[in-house]
Amino acid sequence: MTDQTIRIGILGASGYTGAELIRLLAHHPNAAITLMTADRSAGKSIATVFPQFTGLALPMLVSLDQADWSLVDLVFCCLPHGTTQEVIAALPERLRIVDLSADFRLADIESYAEWYGHAHLAPELQKSAVYGLTEFARGAIAKARLVANPGCYPTSAQLPLMPLLQAGAIIADDIIIDAKSGVSGAGRAAKEASLFTEVADGIHAYSVAQHRHAPEIEQGLSIAAGKPVLVNFTPHLMPMSRGILSTIYVRLNPGFTPADLRHILAERYRDETFVTVLAEGLSPATRHVRGTNNCQIGVFADRLPGRAIVLSAIDNLTKGASGQAVQNMNVMYGLPEDLGLNQLALFP
Repeated sequence: MTDQTIRIGILGASGYTGAELIRLLAHHPNAAITLMTADRSAGKSIATVFPQFTGLALPMLVSLDQADWSLVDLVFCCLPHGTTQEVIAALPERLRIVDLSADFRLADIESYAEWYGHAHLAPELQKSAVYGLTEFARGAIAKARLVANPGCYPTSAQLPLMPLLQAGAIIADDIIIDAKSGVSGAGRAAKEASLFTEVADGIHAYSVAQHRHAPEIEQGLSIAAGKPVLVNFTPHLMPMSRGILSTIYVRLNPGFTPADLRHILAERYRDETFVTVLAEGLSPATRHVRGTNNCQIGVFADRLPGRAIVLSAIDNLTKGASGQAVQNMNVMYGLPEDLGLNQLALFP
């Protein structure tokens, strides 16, 4: 283990992913948070915004235009989608970056413009961005300057599906992803749809057939399948603060069984710290991964012949965002991937 200290800047530290980064990095032996920005809270201490951090030796929050980049080696960018490209393009070239927004996830800038409603503002920088699904891109991440951290829904869908497509075990043209997320996935900004009375005591689908994570999911699955893949993806909002459960319906290629799917996934993730394939009959649950960087996967035979049901559970703020970002930072600096990420699930 190296004894290097990585000086960390967190842009957008007053949001949920920023707070999760602080929680994880506060006890990371090789990380020192030296810069935090939050425009509306500039001049305040982070403990004023998040009292759980009272007592930690952390810098004051500053606005972006007050940031002293000489204090920083790596930047975690937790700014809203659509605002990050110009900010990152203006950063000093020596800085390494993990971007938690969606601004650099789609390699095709025309697809980005279609789904996000405006032209890509840093197309040259997009060419060098590495999509950071850690278990599939370690080599590229290790050498990258800019890592596009995957979205939460895409992480929960790609981890179980990509090995199955690579093995030719499932039919690429018949994938249905029914995903359910906690409200923190919508961010911390005040929104009517996130109010307690709008969310509590119910469940509802949203962005039906038009969620922006669909092309990101399809990008990874197309690479795994070696051909274009379109999926049926529907997200739902659950009355819980954090977590994602994806229920994925697949059709088997001839010669494969649900037991084969479990075996393929178990072999692929046998040596992975953060991905666990559960034994037959066990179903993953968000409460079993809450607060961790873990992904749990379960496989079941469908009652319909030739079909299977694959389930995956992650914490949307950890493996789906800030935890995977720290995992990618560890890879970028040649550190053990689990450094700072050994939390056990918060249950109950």
